[in-house]
Amino acid sequence: MQARPNYINAIKKFIDKEQVKVITGIRRSGKSTVLRLLREELLLYGVNDKHIIELNFESFACSDLQDARSLYTHIQSKVEAKERYYLLLDEIQEVKEWEKAVNSLLVDFNMDIYITGSNSHLLSSELSTYLAGRYVEIPVYTLSFREFLDFRDNYFNDRSDARNQFLTYLRLGGFPVIHTADYSQEAAYRVVYDIYSSVILRDTVQRYNIRDVELLERVVKYAFDNIGNTFSGKNVADYFKSQQRKVDINTVYNYLNALEGAFILHRVSRYDIKGREILKTQEKYYAGDISLIYATMGRRDRMIGGILENIVYLELKRRGYQVFIGKLETREIDFVAERAGEKIYVQVTYKLENEQTVEREFGNLMSINDQYPKYVVSMDEFWEESVGGVRHFYIADFLLAEHL
Repeated sequence: MQARPNYINAIKKFIDKEQVKVITGIRRSGKSTVLRLLREELLLYGVNDKHIIELNFESFACSDLQDARSLYTHIQSKVEAKERYYLLLDEIQEVKEWEKAVNSLLVDFNMDIYITGSNSHLLSSELSTYLAGRYVEIPVYTLSFREFLDFRDNYFNDRSDARNQFLTYLRLGGFPVIHTADYSQEAAYRVVYDIYSSVILRDTVQRYNIRDVELLERVVKYAFDNIGNTFSGKNVADYFKSQQRKVDINTVYNYLNALEGAFILHRVSRYDIKGREILKTQEKYYAGDISLIYATMGRRDRMIGGILENIVYLELKRRGYQVFIGKLETREIDFVAERAGEKIYVQVTYKLENEQTVEREFGNLMSINDQYPKYVVSMDEFWEESVGGVRHFYIADFLLAEHL
């Protein structure tokens, strides 16, 4: 079992704190592994093994625990009054009205509770009012490039040059399972497609009672085909109309919302840098992992710019940034990323192959009149390090940078 210290370190800050720790992320991103790693950490803390209760609601062993009352009763039977227990609940969204059970367990027993779920709307339902102000969310993503290198080292003893290995990461994406065995590219995409199909069925179709699965998948492919481009629900509806298929715009937005909830898509709002306000139109969507695009659409060279943007976006999110698409009058900034009072600006491009591209990427950043760090990220390995105070990074180096 490969360590993922970033997530364990994030959780360790809240061990024995009163908040429920909610670990969210797309299926097969490693949430269950994080729980197992947490269990090992608790044992190192000196916690009695008998005081750690683990339940995985995708296991047949938990098939009788499908509602709040049965879950509460089951756990109640395993604990002794006043003793401290650690409760690890995996894929909690499978339990109906789980919030009621978790809230009652917090109130009635001496418990430190950790839950995982494969839906970003896990805490946005009406029932989440039971936990208002009493939880902290810790998102888990597919492997970062640094984690990918650790996996390659651990499973294949591969310590080759990071820049060369980036091409493998770019081709296969970051689902952990792909990097625990020697999969061919074709086999890897087959595995990812099966993950995608499971997410579509269980975390969108069933959870949101979607009837037109074929339309849902068309919306996915439209979004994937437009990675790196701004668009709106109206754009999607107009596209279907041009294909002689009438689709209600509200249906499009509902489907995009469901896909976002299942972490297949990430929605990124535009931010007016000069006016300092979030704009409500023409957002961008990025995939939960780039391999989802390959598995459903095939590899397309023309999409490389959007793919690189997708990789950088996910890296910024892993580092805890709130990420926006920047607008400065008529110019677009790929990413405005904010974290704890810090801010960085990032432009992403495939190649700085002509003066027009250089002017666009560096010029857009140089037009921002503040002192926050500004970066251009590309696949150019030996380009200049900086232009006009804007630093250039080869993408692999950017992903591995300790500080941005």
